[in-house]
Amino acid sequence: MINETLSLVLALVTGILLGAMFFGGLWWTVQKGISSKRSALWFLGSLLLRLSIALAGFYFVSGGHWDRLLLCLLGFAMARLIVTRLTRAAEKPTYLTQEASHAP
Repeated sequence: MINETLSLVLALVTGILLGAMFFGGLWWTVQKGISSKRSALWFLGSLLLRLSIALAGFYFVSGGHWDRLLLCLLGFAMARLIVTRLTRAAEKPTYLTQEASHAP
């Protein structure tokens, strides 16, 4: 019982880490790719690398158990929300928030 619970918790945590790597890598790629002369190469290379790591991680974490795979995917989706929130906060200019507070 404890071993099964531990493996499910580890699957969730691994999913969060895989998602942070995947979506954090996507954000990093966009930052680098928009200023690069070879942006298509950046995006294609990043996509292949991120997908390979994520799919291999899902395969090894699941170990043939659907419940581990489901929790890993849940962690992956949670990481998407976290990374999206963190990157939006980092990119939001402060002058827009100050100006919007004076709007009628």
